[in-house]
Amino acid sequence: MLWQGNQALRRFSTGQVYFKNKLKVALIGQSLFGQEVYSHLCKEGHRVVGVFTVPDKDGKADPLALAAEKNGTPVFKFPRWRVKGKTIKEVAEAYRSVGAELNVLPFCTQFIPMDVIDSPKHGSIIYHPSILPRHRGASAINWTLIMGDKKAGFSVFWADDGLDTGPILLQRSCDVEPNDTVDALYNRFLFPEGIKAMVEAVQLIADGKAARMPQSEEAATYEGIQKKENAEISWDQSAEALHNWIRGHDKVPGAWTEINGQVVTFYGSSLLNSSIPPGEPLEIKGARKPGLVTKSGLVLFGNDGKALMVRNLQFEDGKMIPASQYFSAGETSVVELTAEEVKVAEAIKAIWAGILSNVPVIEDSTDFFKSGASSMDVVRLVEEIRQKCGGLQLQNEDVYMATKFEDFIQKVVRKLRGEDQEAELVVDYVSKEVNEMTVKMPYQCFINGQFTDADDGQTYDTINPTDGSTICKVSYASLVDVDKAVAAAKGAFENGEWGRMNARERGILMYRLADLLEENQEELATIEALDSGAVYTLALKTHIGMSVQTFRYFAGWCDKIQGSTIPINQARPNRNLTFTRKEPLGVCAIIIPWNYPLMMLAWKSAACLAAGNTLVLKPAQVTPLTALKFAELSVKAGFPKGVINIIPGSGGIAGQRLSEHPDIRKLGFTGSTLIGKQIMKSCAMSNLKKVSLELGGKSPLIIFSDCELDKAVRMGMGAVFFNKGENCIAAGRLFVEESIHDEFVTRVGLPQWLSG
Repeated sequence: MLWQGNQALRRFSTGQVYFKNKLKVALIGQSLFGQEVYSHLCKEGHRVVGVFTVPDKDGKADPLALAAEKNGTPVFKFPRWRVKGKTIKEVAEAYRSVGAELNVLPFCTQFIPMDVIDSPKHGSIIYHPSILPRHRGASAINWTLIMGDKKAGFSVFWADDGLDTGPILLQRSCDVEPNDTVDALYNRFLFPEGIKAMVEAVQLIADGKAARMPQSEEAATYEGIQKKENAEISWDQSAEALHNWIRGHDKVPGAWTEINGQVVTFYGSSLLNSSIPPGEPLEIKGARKPGLVTKSGLVLFGNDGKALMVRNLQFEDGKMIPASQYFSAGETSVVELTAEEVKVAEAIKAIWAGILSNVPVIEDSTDFFKSGASSMDVVRLVEEIRQKCGGLQLQNEDVYMATKFEDFIQKVVRKLRGEDQEAELVVDYVSKEVNEMTVKMPYQCFINGQFTDADDGQTYDTINPTDGSTICKVSYASLVDVDKAVAAAKGAFENGEWGRMNARERGILMYRLADLLEENQEELATIEALDSGAVYTLALKTHIGMSVQTFRYFAGWCDKIQGSTIPINQARPNRNLTFTRKEPLGVCAIIIPWNYPLMMLAWKSAACLAAGNTLVLKPAQVTPLTALKFAELSVKAGFPKGVINIIPGSGGIAGQRLSEHPDIRKLGFTGSTLIGKQIMKSCAMSNLKKVSLELGGKSPLIIFSDCELDKAVRMGMGAVFFNKGENCIAAGRLFVEESIHDEFVTRVGLPQWLSG
């Protein structure tokens, strides 16, 4: 009896947790989305009694089918469910044999007959990528972007004979960013949150709590856009409308236009809010104004005079190129492979064969995507090449740019040889023989990965404070230079390799930069001593040494920046919580002082880069040289162009423009209180950018009578005069207890009248 009583108590006390209502579910759909919904439903304790998906394509099973078969769930692969409007008898019998209580359609491309939809006890629920009824149809998420909606999202609704007009069960929404694509929205929100919502919807039905909210009859309902002829660009629109049209059709079917008699499809659109970069004109049929082929991509213009930029172009034969290479697209010659490169090619061919298992033989003409590969296979290809080909790092775009095996091998070989890298950095040094070495100092502005003269050609003298001599003439950045630097930083953040780089890769670059700083520490310390008057040994140990350690410290933080979860309701069954996700701000401006030129740069910029931001740094006007040398080393470390920009010049011109610039998201300043006030005001008046200020102080040191007097004198003088007294935390005031005051002053060697 006691045992039975304990069991009864156990059932009563734990039943709410371990014996929740569960359903027998039939899953009808496909793709990774369907696979994830299947896995999560099983994990939550629901019984998936049957999976109905599409037949194998080119000998490859759908991911949903693979997961279900591995788990022992019955899998049915019907090419169609009805013929001439009537349900196929064999298909209906197979479906009814599983005895489902609910149909779940997470990603279904087939037409399911209503007798199947209505067959289960609880009917059928479907996932739809729109906040119904805003957009209906198969291309709803595309129209969200095409129409410039500020909100996107998805609905889980009850199926009816109107396909997507049934009652709403639940909906979720998110903000649409200015440069979001279908892929971006899908990866960031529709995919992960959609999976959770489908599982939540099933549980609500099981618990008898599912809503049925009727849809309004008024809606923006559209036809599908998967036909290529429907995606032609109409040029008499604003830049934003053109951008929305292009990104709404990316990647399928691709917005296109006619250039030089052939159809060209545009991919990778972004609005251009900065100054128009220089480029070569390109006539486009129907466009009011020629496009511009620039180093960053193809600039296009709307009828409102504003601009957008397209990153990639695809021609009628399927070949895709960076838009920046339009005029040089046909100039690439075929390279002959060495014996070692042939081995790499054979290893890659084996990888292709493993992925394209339906292709009997991988030939030069084999097309990766036309052979049945998907975006998931692109990730696999890049990762397997990295593992099996000596760590060769490719980007997903490399696959899209060279879809045929022969072209792909050519791209890989060029990458191995370094031929696809940017042109070697050109530096016009000022050289000096000093400290028993030749120091080589850049003196120009560093913008978008290149050293360049100021736009108006102005320079100024940087002075050696130890003897008043001129070290060299340095470029004096103008407002135009500041705008160029900010545009480069913004481009690198939004469209460049840096924005796509994962955190661990950022850390590798920062470690590499720290190593280069250490390798060049004697030259850097010598330049620091020349330019700021620092004692060489102190510059070597502190200015440079601490800079190296700072970059190593923050390099380790790159892949450890995490958000947090905050419980807001412990009530069962949901246990609701909120979560934070920390993301980089974007372009950051840094204005540093003259007392620790390189160390202040390291303190500010290392944290900025570790978080994934890009930066524009203005060194103190009187000490710009180590910052410019740092820029040179950043290129050698492999930082992509535009990530780091250095603009020497005056605070009144360059610094003020940075504080006012609308594209800068945060500004860090170290300097006087007076200038700090002005910067805070300018930042607030412009775009309310975030501000970090480290301003002047007058730190006190208090010495009492029970001290070790000789030690107190030494520490007191060091606290005031360390680094020639050029110290943010210098103890500018000494308070000495009256009983030891005179003795302290005597040991210091100060006249009584100076001690107050």
